[in-house]
Amino acid sequence: MPSKSPAQHRLMEAAAHTKGGFGGVPQSVGKEFVKADKMKGGGLYANIHAKQQRIAHGSGEKMRKVGSKGAPTADAFRQSAKTVTGKAEGGVSLAVGRGEKLSTKAGAGLTAKGRAKYNRETGSHLKAPQPQGGARKDSFCARMSGVVEHSKGDAPRAKASLKRWDCPGW
Repeated sequence: MPSKSPAQHRLMEAAAHTKGGFGGVPQSVGKEFVKADKMKGGGLYANIHAKQQRIAHGSGEKMRKVGSKGAPTADAFRQSAKTVTGKAEGGVSLAVGRGEKLSTKAGAGLTAKGRAKYNRETGSHLKAPQPQGGARKDSFCARMSGVVEHSKGDAPRAKASLKRWDCPGW
């Protein structure tokens, strides 16, 4: 059964990739949902690509112009373009210049403005850093240390975040 909302999809992805499940959802159930979501299709651009493939193999079909009857609307293209970047739900554009995230020298995290924008656009509930200690700090330090250790490059933003959160060894 495919997910019915982006939030449900994220929950099932987390459950599928977490040993023992996540959020009360067993890992096996999460895997079933993820598998169904992958089989569901790829959206507008996947459909266009499939049709181009069929035309190339001699199906006799023709591509319709944007706005003609039965063709995708310009708004449908704008909505689909958000997912082409490969980021979940199209991603959120955050910039240092707009005050939404800090520069690498300043600690490389999101500002309150950036967290608010991300939460508004994705329905997430990001919270401020917890450098003074606690379970969130321990979890963050463990995750980001893995990012730095397994990155192919230098990972300067990850290192700056670890330092800002006061993680041991950084």
